[in-house]
Amino acid sequence: MRSATVTRNTAETQITVSVNLDGTGIARFDTGVPFLEHMLDQVARHGLIDLDIHAVGDLHIDAHHTVEDIGITLGQAFARAIGDKQGIRRYGHAYVPLDEALSRVVIDLSGRPGLEYHLPFTRAAIGSFDVDLFSEFFHGFVNHAMVTLHIDNLRGVNSHHQAETVFKAFGRALRMAVEFDERMAGRMPSTKGTLTA
Repeated sequence: MRSATVTRNTAETQITVSVNLDGTGIARFDTGVPFLEHMLDQVARHGLIDLDIHAVGDLHIDAHHTVEDIGITLGQAFARAIGDKQGIRRYGHAYVPLDEALSRVVIDLSGRPGLEYHLPFTRAAIGSFDVDLFSEFFHGFVNHAMVTLHIDNLRGVNSHHQAETVFKAFGRALRMAVEFDERMAGRMPSTKGTLTA
């Protein structure tokens, strides 16, 4: 099992993330941010990745630090769990629709952090959740997982649908990228010979 647990404590948040890349989609969350939990549940279910995330943050201010730091800690756990990346597909992509919304996510487990984020939400909040925080989450993840990630919401009117298609596609793309490629047969999917240096 490719799994890892990371704890990250700061003056603003205390977060523990456990991830199993070879899981069945089991998700357990206690973060104080219900809509983020709903989105992360999509990642677990559609990525077949087990996620256990516990977070205590300064939610009396707002959810910014908690959401960003969950992204950071999840990225750190992912980087540990994926290991040296021998024999994996490395690249993953998915298109996911939900009614009028359609999103595309493409990922490269490249060892280089990079984010292209194009998600023009039609409103500023989904319930009480500030949609700007999704960008903070993905920046945190990318910078610590050391992956290249392209996120494009191609169309959508309902902001909940826009967000959900992105997170479902993110889960599907992750699932594809971390899968072992039988034809690669344990070799490194890079002409450099490494994806960690």
